[in-house]
Amino acid sequence: MTDGVLVVLPTFNEVENLERVVGGVRQLGHDVLIVDDASPDGTGELADRLAAADKGVRVLHRARKLGLGSAYEAAFRLGLKDGAELFVEMDADGSHLASDLEGIVEAARRSGGLAIGSRYVPGGSIVGWPYHRWLLSWGANFYCRALLGLRTRDCTSGYRCYTRDLLTHMGLDDVLSQGYSFQIEMVWRARRLGYSVVEVPIRFEDRVAGASKVSRGEVRRALWTVLRLRLGRWKKV
Repeated sequence: MTDGVLVVLPTFNEVENLERVVGGVRQLGHDVLIVDDASPDGTGELADRLAAADKGVRVLHRARKLGLGSAYEAAFRLGLKDGAELFVEMDADGSHLASDLEGIVEAARRSGGLAIGSRYVPGGSIVGWPYHRWLLSWGANFYCRALLGLRTRDCTSGYRCYTRDLLTHMGLDDVLSQGYSFQIEMVWRARRLGYSVVEVPIRFEDRVAGASKVSRGEVRRALWTVLRLRLGRWKKV
């Protein structure tokens, strides 16, 4: 671990984007952990080649598509074991800009909790989304704030940084979400534990290559998870 920062990149069919994203992170000097869910397009093989050429890149291969949340959980456990101090979530599709990374990392370091790269605070922006996608995202965040009493404007953002202290005290074994609702639940759990959650404005750019992995089923599961948290059914059974 070079500087204590571990950037986690979950992948499924990102062969067109991965090398560029990894290169942007490595130019900043941070270690990268790619978690590939048996991508059929060759992403896993590309990840192995990148790791073979750069000791700051590692790959965790999983046998099948197991969900975004479980990918981050597996990566966080590995990073905690290896001594990482700051844990970054970042999309491998190029929508999260490396130029925003240092601001997010420094905000997490200063706050001692969770720093979120936010599209919905002053200075934040979204480029390339049609109106219906913006409306869905904005509505999901409004729903989260209303039901869970959160002040965070961008609970669903996938660009964020956690401190080691926060992840250690959170109890990853209790996290319900395996898919995209993981982002919402982690904000809720951080606030419930009394940790600071700060938002840093980012420029979000829609992916250039490939297709979004967010399905209608994922959206329905996220809505149900938020309701479950609201009703107090937040422990695994």
